[in-house]
Amino acid sequence: MSSGPLHEQLDEIAAAIANIESANAPQLDELKHGLLGRKAGALTRVLRALPDLPPEERRDLGTRANLLKRDVEAAIETRLRQLESATRRGDDIDRSMPARRRWRGAIHPVTQVVDEICDIFRELGFTRRVGPEAETEDYNFTKLNIPLDHPAVDMHDTFYLSPGVVLRTHTSPVQARTMEQYEPPIRIVVPGLVYRRDPFDPSHAPVFDQIEGLVVDEGVSFVDFKAAIDFFARRFFSPDTAVRFRPSFFPFTEPSAEVDAQCQNCRGSGCSTCKQTGWMEIMGAGMVHPAVFEACGLDPERYTGYAFGMGPARIAMVRYGIPDIRTFFENDMRFLDQFVE
Repeated sequence: MSSGPLHEQLDEIAAAIANIESANAPQLDELKHGLLGRKAGALTRVLRALPDLPPEERRDLGTRANLLKRDVEAAIETRLRQLESATRRGDDIDRSMPARRRWRGAIHPVTQVVDEICDIFRELGFTRRVGPEAETEDYNFTKLNIPLDHPAVDMHDTFYLSPGVVLRTHTSPVQARTMEQYEPPIRIVVPGLVYRRDPFDPSHAPVFDQIEGLVVDEGVSFVDFKAAIDFFARRFFSPDTAVRFRPSFFPFTEPSAEVDAQCQNCRGSGCSTCKQTGWMEIMGAGMVHPAVFEACGLDPERYTGYAFGMGPARIAMVRYGIPDIRTFFENDMRFLDQFVE
């Protein structure tokens, strides 16, 4: 019998010592049985084959095999002590295990929606604007044709920081500031946080993102408004998404409308998400009220315009079929990991 194959087996066993030095507990047990097991251990099989070799080969191979057995046993014993020492220190982590995959972070789904909405309106010539979150009653209410005796001004709806200063209840104050600062034509989208004394439930939150839009120019009509919103819905949801406009009332627009998009879950057939209506409300909008133009120093006889406001979190709920708005606030990595691009 030739000793060549046995030398190759010993070479493989020698290479396995490197694996012993970095093995965790289950791997170490597997290596120990695979190399030194009484019945099927690789080194055991080599030692059992020695009597069949010629004396000269048996002596050389036996010497090498016994030295290698000593090295394997020493490596196993050393690694075993290292693992036991880590356990005695009270470590809950097996430092020999491969590291867990770290969550590498992502842009929050609501922030992704905000950026996408702004990008779509940028294609229509809109500029992104921001403004202060602490506002005066004048900009938050009066200049938007909301009298101070309006129910929305009451403290049960609005967070007051001091007399006459509130946490803005919508991003519309930026519209008033822009109309005071710039001459038309104006085309802006205004993303930002707003604050209201709403309950924290599946469809409401006391602080949430909002996006306002404003267009002011000569000759702007309701047809222009409908065309812009229809373009947005088809770009954001899908090219075949249906949009409808329902009459409504807002103090700062006249006429006013609620805008609904076809439910993306049931495609209009009715489901629990859309409460069996086939439609999901995505924004309130309308033509800018002449009183707002007057309060901001613009001539309502010369200029017309439209404005709209939407909640990106609600838009994200429509797009992704999320039933509870509170999910966006929980910072559950398992949920957020779905939106990693």
